[in-house]
Amino acid sequence: MAKLTTEELLDAFKELTLLELSEFVKAFEETFEVTAAAPVAVAAAGAPVAAEAAEEQDEFDVVLEGAGEKKIQVIKVVRELVSGLGLKEAKDLVESAPKAILEKVAKDAAEAAKAKLEEAGAKVTVK
Repeated sequence: MAKLTTEELLDAFKELTLLELSEFVKAFEETFEVTAAAPVAVAAAGAPVAAEAAEEQDEFDVVLEGAGEKKIQVIKVVRELVSGLGLKEAKDLVESAPKAILEKVAKDAAEAAKAKLEEAGAKVTVK
């Protein structure tokens, strides 16, 4: 069998439907005994990189566990961290805790967001 280049593989994946691509990812995971963090990462990177990604976490979620006593300060910080939120949306987000504020961000960004939220009085976890 001829070895396909990355470009050829990407072109082949572009022709697949989402259902076909999902079935491919499942078969890939079973064949190489890996878990895909994201289907694109598996398709573009290959099995060795996907196995390393499972070992080292490089994306984190910042989860607001509770607003604490200074809810207004927490709402302000949430509006600052999550672009495009109005006052009502930020308030609803804070009141629906526990809720993910930021998802799949770098470790330093997650730690900075956690520090800002805790400074405002919120209870936060990074997963």
